[in-house]
Amino acid sequence: MVDIAQNLFSTRRGAILVGAAAAVLAALILFVYLHAYRNSLNSAKTPTAVLVAKNLIQKGTPGNIIGSSSQFQVASIPRGQLQAGALTDPALLNGRVAATDIYPGQQLTATDFVYAAPGALPIAITGNQRVINITSDAQHGLIGQVNAGDHVDVFAGLNLRTPSGSIPVIKLLMANVPVLKVPLGSGGQLTLKVNEREAGELAYASDNGRLWFVLRPASGAKTVDAGVISAQTLLTAK
Repeated sequence: MVDIAQNLFSTRRGAILVGAAAAVLAALILFVYLHAYRNSLNSAKTPTAVLVAKNLIQKGTPGNIIGSSSQFQVASIPRGQLQAGALTDPALLNGRVAATDIYPGQQLTATDFVYAAPGALPIAITGNQRVINITSDAQHGLIGQVNAGDHVDVFAGLNLRTPSGSIPVIKLLMANVPVLKVPLGSGGQLTLKVNEREAGELAYASDNGRLWFVLRPASGAKTVDAGVISAQTLLTAK
């Protein structure tokens, strides 16, 4: 084998053959490289859908709120411009909150979000919705019987001033209020989801009167407002 190689290099014809073979091999390697390079360029230019912020998304914003309030849009950009961990599926926002401020036009990436703790309250509200704690007991708040996810009607008992004096009255304050959390013992705080106005009404009624929480059916519930209830309305009711 060594003799054959020496004979090839020792003759002009052999040298030409070896050179030609080397040139063919180099051309083949160059062709393979250029083909792979061209494919990589084409791949980098392939349009890819990615989630992009439409407006400023503040730190702590729940991912489900970002989706439900259309704070992102789906943009088509070349694959080569995708940031590491770029999100392409809106479902990946569920259960996460923004870990930092995200600016308009910025791609949403996995590192922009962290997973929310189970039962975290910020992911349960949006817009004008608010969370409020109301202290109650087993009798007035159905503590031990109401569970997170139930809906309740809230009745307020207050003293109504009249020309003849102050009289106790009860009235339906608000209906179909979602319960977010309940205390573990026989008394404590009910955590409710209400709007901003209702939060003020509950706070006032809780500090200046007494509240009753009435459990609603899981489905098919209907609200009937009986108005202001007093001793007079009870005695004259038919």
